[in-house]
Amino acid sequence: MTSERVERRLAAVLAADIAGYSLLMGRDEEGTLSQLKAFRKTLIDPTIAAHRGRIVKTTGDGMLVEFASAVDAARCAVEVQRSVSDQNAGVPSNLRIQFRIGIHVGDIIFDDNDIFGDGVNIAARLEGIAAPGGICISDDAQRQIRGKLDSPFEDMGPQNLKNIAEPMRAWRLSVGADSSAYLSGGRSAEAAQPLALPQKPSIAVLPFQNMSSDPEQEYFADGTVEDIITALSRYHALFVIARNSSFTYKGQAVDVKRVGRELGVRYVLEGSVRKIVDRVRVTGQLIDASTGAHLWADRFDGALEDIFDLQDDITLRVVGAIAPKLEHAEIVRAMRKPTESLDAYDYYLRGMSNFHKAGREDISEALRLFHKAIELDENFSSSYGMASWCYARRKMNGWTEEGSSETGEAERVAERAVQCGDDDAVALAASGLAIGFIFSDFERAASLIDRAQVLNPNLAMAWHLSGWIRSFLGQQDLAVKHLERAIRLSPVDPQRSGMMAAIASAHFAAGRFSEASSVARTAMLEQPKNFIACLVAAAASAMDGNMEAARGAMRRVLDLDPGLRLHSIGYRLPHKQPEILAQWEDALRKAGLPE
Repeated sequence: MTSERVERRLAAVLAADIAGYSLLMGRDEEGTLSQLKAFRKTLIDPTIAAHRGRIVKTTGDGMLVEFASAVDAARCAVEVQRSVSDQNAGVPSNLRIQFRIGIHVGDIIFDDNDIFGDGVNIAARLEGIAAPGGICISDDAQRQIRGKLDSPFEDMGPQNLKNIAEPMRAWRLSVGADSSAYLSGGRSAEAAQPLALPQKPSIAVLPFQNMSSDPEQEYFADGTVEDIITALSRYHALFVIARNSSFTYKGQAVDVKRVGRELGVRYVLEGSVRKIVDRVRVTGQLIDASTGAHLWADRFDGALEDIFDLQDDITLRVVGAIAPKLEHAEIVRAMRKPTESLDAYDYYLRGMSNFHKAGREDISEALRLFHKAIELDENFSSSYGMASWCYARRKMNGWTEEGSSETGEAERVAERAVQCGDDDAVALAASGLAIGFIFSDFERAASLIDRAQVLNPNLAMAWHLSGWIRSFLGQQDLAVKHLERAIRLSPVDPQRSGMMAAIASAHFAAGRFSEASSVARTAMLEQPKNFIACLVAAAASAMDGNMEAARGAMRRVLDLDPGLRLHSIGYRLPHKQPEILAQWEDALRKAGLPE
């Protein structure tokens, strides 16, 4: 007898092999191996990982997999068989790879990463009596699964299994088209009533799949998803499903259209985490749940040296990428609606579409649409805020005269944005810019934008507008820092050219003329009609001694605003420091701006 202690545990064991493997190899050895590798890489291994299974070992034509739960094992088996069936569509029957699967729950012996015992043997024998493309489960496994899945079972009665002393009752688990409810953890897609969609864009962030065998990555994946949900929840204009609801889909291969119906959301974000040596790769994709269309996909790599810094960085990059995509998708959706059926939020979205175009008529139309939204909802704080930004933009571009009657309306909507938008970062940031830029109350403006940043640290717009206010306050280095953060948060933002023009303006005010000229010209390339970028390019080039470039940029400035004169620069760029304003006037005079 040995005194060595044997490790035992209860587990669900899945055994699988390929039906007619020898015949397939005889017909087409290389083709069969290639097809099998493709199935393993793209379908079987990821599905096992998604359902928290561990591949114990593989043979040429089969594998042994351990699960902590019989429900996970059954869901995995159904998904594999259905996916393989889909892949086989159109493949001649004599060349199809088909798996037989057996599942049993029982006591196993664990030794040197392998498993042994009756629990393993019974699963293997059940696999042997399963039909090609079928799943056969033991009575013990069926007791664990029933009541937890809406899945039809067929009683096969007692079965004499090779090398198993007593006959064992077995069950056949259907994998037909009507068995899609298996994957939903007991939800019936047909029976469930779809939830009404909120007026605001709605999103569910599903648990990311851990594609690694390392359990530590499970915590990393869950933590990343929780951080993304928290970050998105700070967007006042988004309806974000809470973590507890999203995580009911953990470990399942889901149909995003069904998720959309069950949770009442228009968009679904899903992803995966994979450990590669000492690095982690996170992939994500944003899907329109109503159509299944992919709106965005990307991958993010990082070192595992500081897992929390990496988690924060990935959260920032994912949220920064998808927030503009959601807004764009909503704008496109709103533009498809007939005008007579518009409501307040759709007027707001149409206003945003025109605002991003940035032309004089575009801003006028955006202002009209924001006011239409306010007429339908007198407490629509974001619309008040964006209307006030329109007034500020009209002033900056010279589309209003000093002392214009429009100033009173700008003050009204800015103050209304503050009153209605105590928890709305968009309203506070936009009204803050207007209060600073139009009325030169920069200290209050900075306070409002600071509050917006606390409410939503991931809102690129708040950092963008903070950059302008800090620059007018004379805090040029802080302005550049905030503007660079805005671009980092939203690298494909429709306002990116404006952010770069603001950076160029701050560099100019700080006396860094070469940097100002370079950044301004990049902004001009992205948006040739960016008035501020052209103005900075003219002034910075003149101060840098490049008069040819300065005069060329000035010609573009005057094409955009023929009435611009030197005496109005203080109205257009209301810096608190007289020396900075004098620097602007001197530079623009050199570049050829008329007095």
